[in-house]
Amino acid sequence: MVTNRIGMGHEARAPFAADPRQSRGRLQPEPASPTRSDFQRDRDRIVHSTAFRRLKGKTQVFLHDEGDHYRTRLTHTIEVAQIARALARALRLDEDLAETLALAHDLGHPPFGHAGERALDHALLDFGGFDHNAQSLRLVTKLERRYPRFDGLNLTWETLEGLVKHNGPLIGPASNGGATVPFAIAEYSARQDLWLSTFASAEAQVAAVADDIAYNTHDIDDGLRAGLLTIDSLSEIGLIAGIRDAIRREHGALDRVRETHELSRRLITAMIEDVIAESFRRLDALRPENADDIRHASTAVVGFSAPMVEADRKIKSFLTAHVYRHERVMSVMRRAEDVVARLFARYSADPLALPEEWRPEPDAGADKAARRIGDYLAGMTDRYALTEYERLFGAPANLG
Repeated sequence: MVTNRIGMGHEARAPFAADPRQSRGRLQPEPASPTRSDFQRDRDRIVHSTAFRRLKGKTQVFLHDEGDHYRTRLTHTIEVAQIARALARALRLDEDLAETLALAHDLGHPPFGHAGERALDHALLDFGGFDHNAQSLRLVTKLERRYPRFDGLNLTWETLEGLVKHNGPLIGPASNGGATVPFAIAEYSARQDLWLSTFASAEAQVAAVADDIAYNTHDIDDGLRAGLLTIDSLSEIGLIAGIRDAIRREHGALDRVRETHELSRRLITAMIEDVIAESFRRLDALRPENADDIRHASTAVVGFSAPMVEADRKIKSFLTAHVYRHERVMSVMRRAEDVVARLFARYSADPLALPEEWRPEPDAGADKAARRIGDYLAGMTDRYALTEYERLFGAPANLG
């Protein structure tokens, strides 16, 4: 079934694919482009945004100065976009929307990866907390200021919906545990209803699973490069052991670089092919006639099969134990978390330390002032945060 369907071009878009000609539009109406679809325009606006450029200086797992070959948020995002387009093409979805959502999914990440996010969430605990997905929405609807008639990028409803719901509904029985809707999403939903109780489009679901595939495989690659993992140590994961054994049967003893690349390549291929086959199975069972049938389904239509879900769980568990919680990584991240926390405290105590355009209004309440400082910090690259730390505290932060 997979082989027969993969070759179908964009002109054979499925009836349940998002159609830019039937978009629910933009919050601020704009004339149509004669040369680009609405989703293509969304993609281009994201690529030309300030927030997108800053991704090149933001940590994925390893800091920017630990080596030139480790992933950053930007290189991770490009890898996600490539996988998302491949999946969307195979499933006959709108490739442009899938790519747009992949390119936008990490815009809201602060410096120093999840360490920075933890520090900001703690600092903003009394003001709604901090969530990088919600911050992505805040960036594209408010903080980017490039156009004369509106703040933000004025993206289509479908892009905004996919940005906030690519991991599933935020409220209702299908939501993940009924957690509180993040502050920025709740705030924006008062202006535009993004259907928080439904699933997002199939294109958004593609972007979400592409993110999983990308960070599993490239965090293994980076972990091997850093010497925290070996290919043989990964053999406790059955899927990877099978790939390793097949490589060695076919090619014998390869050097580490070639074997690592071949392992990553085959792992990506195996996971993509699994998603395509499983998603076709779900779509055949659901028989959706339009994009809203996908939204109102009782479960996601794009995802891994049960065996691959288990393999994915094992990979994430292994990476958590051997990479993300390795003392070498944790010690750096603890110091990085402290940098963000101290910067937030300093700006809160002395708003004049902020650039003039980022200072809260004199009559701003504590919540707005704190959120303004959080926005400023979340936009920083790793390097800029360290530069600011040295400027304000008179000594460099020692992350080594």
